[in-house]
Amino acid sequence: MTLLATRRARSRTGNPRATARSLGWHLGALALLAVVLYPVVWVLGASLKPGKDIVGSLELLPTKPITDNYRSLAEGIADIPLWTFFQNSLVLALGSVGGVLVSCSLAAYAFARIRFAGRNVMFALMISTLLLPVHVLLIPQYIVFQKLELVNTYVPLLLGKYLAVDAFFVFLMVQFMRGLPRELDEAARIDGCGHLRIFWSIVLPLCRPALITSAIFTFIWTWNDFMGPLIYLNDPQKYPVALGMKLFIDQDTLADYGGMIAMSVLALLPVLLFFLAFQRFLVDGATTSGLKG
Repeated sequence: MTLLATRRARSRTGNPRATARSLGWHLGALALLAVVLYPVVWVLGASLKPGKDIVGSLELLPTKPITDNYRSLAEGIADIPLWTFFQNSLVLALGSVGGVLVSCSLAAYAFARIRFAGRNVMFALMISTLLLPVHVLLIPQYIVFQKLELVNTYVPLLLGKYLAVDAFFVFLMVQFMRGLPRELDEAARIDGCGHLRIFWSIVLPLCRPALITSAIFTFIWTWNDFMGPLIYLNDPQKYPVALGMKLFIDQDTLADYGGMIAMSVLALLPVLLFFLAFQRFLVDGATTSGLKG
């Protein structure tokens, strides 16, 4: 009884070494969180400052916040309504999500559920494209689209999404599909189902976590993409949000940092809301898709 009472007393008081270790971990986590959140807090504070006080100012949050930067956005940018940029980004993001889900799921089904000659070699070649720098293909792709007179359109930005060129998402879905029981396919074939019916009615509904994970990453990456629109789009009316912010510096050779940062805050909201709405599915899809196979 004495030993049991001693253990209970220690459990109540706690081990000093374990308490110090736990305190150290929490302090380290808080310090890391402060480093990660500092740019976000700085952007929020800078959006409430006059443009002349943003560059060179040491204060993180303004003592006298203003809303002039947000009010100026209502007038548009370079005579272009603000909603135009968000609409363009939404078209690109949703179009990319649809293309990735359709093309990559079909390619993943072929690699995961269909046996054909050269499947392993083709899958290895597809995975190897992840090691290929994007800049290597930049000039050849631009020349091809220029010859086809597709520059200054959304085709160069969306066409690859419908051709399953995103090997990461194909690999993610393949890993998930390989974990599905093959007895489901055999039972469907007995009922007279072909590959398309099996894919649409059986495999695709079961791959919901992987599909949602791919959709979230595609939406965020496309919404924040700056290099692609910068290369292929010349008309400001077609600019997405990421490229529209560049107009704050180019117009009249003056830099409106206040308006640019205020637009940056507004550009964060759709991504943040999209992530918060599907955060649970993102975690489930990442854990289940990445560990199967």
